[in-house]
Amino acid sequence: MPMPSGGEFDLISRYFDRPAPSGMLGVGDDCALLSPAQGCELAVSTDMLIEGRHFFPDIAPRLLGHKTLAVNLSDLAAMGARPLACTLAISLPSINEAWLQAFADGFHALSRESRCPLVGGDTTGGSPGVVLCVTVMGEVRRHQALRRDAARVGDDIWVSGTLGGADIALRLAQGRMPPDPARWQAARTFLELPVPRLKLGRYLAGVAHAAIDISDGLLQDLGHVLDASQCAAEVWLDALPADPVLDGLDESIRLDALLAGGDAYELCFMAHPRRREQIETLGRQLGLAVSRVGTIQRGTGVRVLDADGQALPITHRGFDHFSETA
Repeated sequence: MPMPSGGEFDLISRYFDRPAPSGMLGVGDDCALLSPAQGCELAVSTDMLIEGRHFFPDIAPRLLGHKTLAVNLSDLAAMGARPLACTLAISLPSINEAWLQAFADGFHALSRESRCPLVGGDTTGGSPGVVLCVTVMGEVRRHQALRRDAARVGDDIWVSGTLGGADIALRLAQGRMPPDPARWQAARTFLELPVPRLKLGRYLAGVAHAAIDISDGLLQDLGHVLDASQCAAEVWLDALPADPVLDGLDESIRLDALLAGGDAYELCFMAHPRRREQIETLGRQLGLAVSRVGTIQRGTGVRVLDADGQALPITHRGFDHFSETA
C-alpha cells in the first residue's frame, strides 16, 4: 500500500501528532522538552516489541496500540513514578492506513487515560515485521523511587492482582493446550489488555522498599530484586493469588503459570511488616487485591514452599527473550 500523501511526515501528523500539555514541547521539533516537578527525579524506561516474538502478527491493532504503551507504563509503576510523557519509534513492512488508525487509537486512548502524552519518536519502513519501541518518562519524589536494590532482610513480599492468566492465554493461542473457548475468553484480556498498576506504584513510593513488575515470570523477576539487593527469598505457594482461569488445570501447568508465567504486569514489591495494614487498606481503596506471598531472608536465591513447608524443585523461572517467542 502506498505511503500516505506527504510521506513519513504526513503519517506522523495524521496518526501520532497530538497537542502537548502546557509547559511541554512535543511532536514537531528536534527534541521534546519537559520538566519534572521540583524535588522529583526523572524516571526513564525503554521497551521494544517485535512481531512474532512479543506479539502475534494477527493481533487486533487497537489492542496492540494499548499493549505497546501499557507494558512500558508498567515499568514506571514499578518505580513508583507518575507518567510525564512518552516517545514511540515504529518500523513497518508497509503502510496500512486502517491498521495505523486502529493502532494509534489504542495507543492514544491509554495515553490520555494515564496522562502520558506522546511527545516524539520516529517512523521507518522496510522491516520484515512490525517493530515497536517506546520510551516512557516519569517523575518520582527524590529518594522515594522503588529500586530493585532496596529490599531488606525481614521484608514482606507482596504481589498485586492475580497471576497466571496471561500465561494460560498464551498457551491456548499457541496450541500448547487443547482448545477451550470459555477459558480463552476469560484469559485473553490478561494477554491483550494488560493494566499497568500506576496508582498502586505511586502510592507505594515511600511505603515499600523495592518493587518490580512481573513481565517475565514471578521467580525470574523476583530474582532480579534478590540479585540487586544481595538477599534471598522464601515464597509460599499457597499464598500466591492464582487467577480463576487456572481452576481445573493440571497441577504442573498451574504451578508453571503461577511461578514462571510472563506478561502479568502486576507489581511484586517488598515492605517492612509494620506496613501490612497500610498496604491492605491501600488495596481496598484501589479495589485491587494485594497478597502477602513470602519474606526476604539472608542468603541467595529463592525457595518456594508448599503447604507442608517443603521446598519445591523449580526448573522453569520465566521468559527468555533470546529463546522464546509469542
